[in-house]
Parts: sequence; C-alpha cells; structure tokens
Amino acid sequence: MTNQEYQEAIDWLFAQLPNYQKDGKSAYKPGFDNIKKLCEIFGNPQEKLKMIHIGGTNGKGSTSNMLASILQESGYKTGLYNSPHLIDFTERIKINGENCDKNFVYNFIKKMRVLPAEFKPSFFEFTTVMAFEYFHQNNIDFAIVEVGLGGRLDSTNIINPILMAITNVALDHQDLLGETIEEIAVEKAGIIKPFIPIISGDENTVVKNIIKEKAAIEKAPFIDATEIKTDLKSDLEGNYQAKNIRVVLALIQELAKHGISISEENVKKGLLNVQKNTNFVGRWFKFSEDPLIICDTAHNLAGLELVFQQLQEIPRFKHIILGFVAEKKIEHVLEILPDNSAYYFIQPNNSRGRHPQDYEDLLKNVKINYKIFDHLQDAYLFARQQLKKDEMIFLGGSNFVVGEFLENNLEK
Repeated sequence: MTNQEYQEAIDWLFAQLPNYQKDGKSAYKPGFDNIKKLCEIFGNPQEKLKMIHIGGTNGKGSTSNMLASILQESGYKTGLYNSPHLIDFTERIKINGENCDKNFVYNFIKKMRVLPAEFKPSFFEFTTVMAFEYFHQNNIDFAIVEVGLGGRLDSTNIINPILMAITNVALDHQDLLGETIEEIAVEKAGIIKPFIPIISGDENTVVKNIIKEKAAIEKAPFIDATEIKTDLKSDLEGNYQAKNIRVVLALIQELAKHGISISEENVKKGLLNVQKNTNFVGRWFKFSEDPLIICDTAHNLAGLELVFQQLQEIPRFKHIILGFVAEKKIEHVLEILPDNSAYYFIQPNNSRGRHPQDYEDLLKNVKINYKIFDHLQDAYLFARQQLKKDEMIFLGGSNFVVGEFLENNLEK
C-alpha cells in the first residue's frame, strides 16, 4: 500500500459515507440496525472485548485518555476509540498511544467498499466497527470507547461494557438531543446498562438525579465522582481537568473491585504522562511557550466558559483566533469573551464552517476589537506579526480550528 492508495481510501470514506463532521445533522443515523449488521460481518468483535464506555457533553476525550494512560502505566494493552480526529483519521483508533495501522485501515475500507448498494452505514458506524475489529485482532486487555453523540441511540451503545461513566451534561447538539439540560441528560443516560456500575461526574443536581433514576431502573450501581477529594494533577493543564480526574479515579476504584491491579504510583504517573502515553493533544494544549500559544477544542458554551475563565487568569494581552460551525449559537459565546484581547474571526476549513460575515452584526454589538479573515493561517500569521513581548495567542471555537492549525504548524 502506498501513501497515495491510503489517502484515496480515506477520501472515499469521507466522500461516500454520511459524516457528521462534514455534513452535520443529515449524517446522524440514530438506532442500531446498521451497526449490528456491520458487527455481524466480522463475527461481533465487540462481544469479545472488555470495554469501558465514556459518555458526556464535555471531557469525554480527556477522561478516556487519562484512563488509558493509567492502564498503560499498569502494563495493560489498552485500546482507545475517540472522535473526532484533529489531523489524521488514524488518531480515532489507538492501542497504547499508537495510531491505528494504516495498512489495516486501507484493507478494511477495501473490504467494506463492496457492501450492497442499499446498505449505507454512516461514517461513524463504519469507523466504530473498524475500531472493534482492530482491537479484537490485536488482543487488547481493555477498550475505552467514547460515545460519539448523545448516548441512547449512539452506535457505540451496542456494547456491553464492564464500566460506564458520564462526565457531565451541558447544552450542545440541541438540534439532535433536545433543547433542555433535562432532555439531553436523558439521552446521555441512555448508555446505562443493567447491573453495570455507572459513574457520574456532573455537579448539577438535576442531571445527577436523572442519571441516578435511570441507574435505579436498570439496577446499576450509581457512583458519584463529585464526592471524591483529591489533589492529583495531570499534564493536561486545563483547570477543568480537575473534574475529569475525579471521574477517572472513580473508574479506577471500580476497576479495583473487578480485581484489576492498578497501584497509586501507576495512577500518579499515568495522569502526569497522558500526552506522552496516548499522544493526546488539543485540550489546553501549549503549542509553544515563547511566544505563548495555546489552543483548545472547547466548542460549546459550557466548555468555552471554562476555557475563557482560565484565559482571564493569564495577565497578558491576548490575540484570540476563533471559528465556529453553522449550528453553534454564537450570540451566547460572544457574551463571555475575555477582555484585554484582540479578536480574529475565521471560517473553519469545513463545509459546516460558518463565515464570520454571517454574524458580523453580532460582533459589532459586543464592542470588541476584531478583524475577519477567510483563512485560519492568514489570521494566525497576522496575529504573530502583531504579537508583542509578553502577549499571547489563543486558538479555538471548533475542533476544526485546532486541527487545521496543528496540521499547518506542527513540525512534521
């Protein structure tokens, strides 16, 4: 297989299958008919794996990667299924921090291209089965599976995990999951299975009670991670990681009840070596120290609020580059923008990317110093030119913004 053949296979995958990253709501295929058929083709690999299921609005990726890092430090061969990817498709499926083998991806796509014409799985369904099969072929000890969207009707919800967690619930994807916190919490709680422990990381009493009630119906032990007290730190430096760490510790405590050996030293080292062990980037990621450049994939109001609060704690003038996708309610984000900043709004390089000219009336109302750019790299290079000593750059608003920035600027 050549690099060109691999890229052609990936291009086919993105072009042929409905893809939420590219197509938005029209690509969302709730229900399990397709995923079950796909799994059956491969002999149901998901039934042969020890899985841990991680749901929630924000923090799924961080929690999954921290847990994976700890399991790796403990000597377990650990599979990790996250979405979306930032640069390369193979980031979605990892074993012990190594991206999925490109030859496997190429051959899997080649085999699946001959599916009957009437059988049209979504991109996420296709990728989920690919992850299950890759993990099965590689005889992993544990698979950590992140929910794609929602929970109740998500493709990953066909698994029978040994543990589950819901990190938190916030307003996001309201066009698919519901307009209220309560409605979204019900969708997230849909991953709860009979008798399987469920860990809840949300401090909101309304959310907690919805998860607890669903757990009671399913006779699933309910564990409240917010009651855990800890001063453990991670190399993932976002302030919001403190809440995710508690969820991870609750997961570790439950694994111990399964007889899975994980020492305190493994936990400490795992938390402090997440980026090294799992190659996880994009969450309060320091691209460089001098000049200080930080990027974060937070893309909904709850996530951006935490990120902007942390930005306010840095006593520097900030050059902030932001881009959003079409369905985001930008007016609420504009209300919480950090002060002492210059803003550069861009259109994410994606068919769902929203051009800032579409919401310039809103920008004028918030009385900020801003410029509009067609392309992220133009905005970044302009910000670098304006940057004075002891100032900083921040990039965010969308996974696509961070992904494009890293692809263009990380050393290859």
